[in-house]
Amino acid sequence: MPGPRLTGPALRAAATAAAVLLSGCSSAVEVAVPGAGAACGEVPWPSTVSGLDRRATDPTDPAVAAWGDPAVVARCGVAAPGPTSTECLEVDGAGWIPEPLSDGTRFTSFGTQPALEVLVPSAYDPAPLLLPAFTAAAKALPRNDLRCR
Repeated sequence: MPGPRLTGPALRAAATAAAVLLSGCSSAVEVAVPGAGAACGEVPWPSTVSGLDRRATDPTDPAVAAWGDPAVVARCGVAAPGPTSTECLEVDGAGWIPEPLSDGTRFTSFGTQPALEVLVPSAYDPAPLLLPAFTAAAKALPRNDLRCR
């Protein structure tokens, strides 16, 4: 029996996660650039994340950034999550929805439109400790009506 089919956002997320895992083979981290729009044109990305230096991405785009090896990857312009019963973490006033991946965790900003996605490889666990570096980027995005409870 075939496995589940991935479409739309799930397929893009899987492709991004695969790019993160394969990024150790080259100097630039291959990333999928979301349809970011104007809100992601000047994201205030941190220069370092938990002591990890910023790396080049392929393609180069202001909506994406990466740090370290294995790479922590951030993408601005992903679909904003709607109301959810999933646990919402509030870190320095920014909400995040965690999603476990096979080799790490995906955090999606909650309450922003568009959303910010941060992929943290399990090598950096506990993963939530890296989120304070992304507070300014998440808070720079337009808000919607959703908040962590």
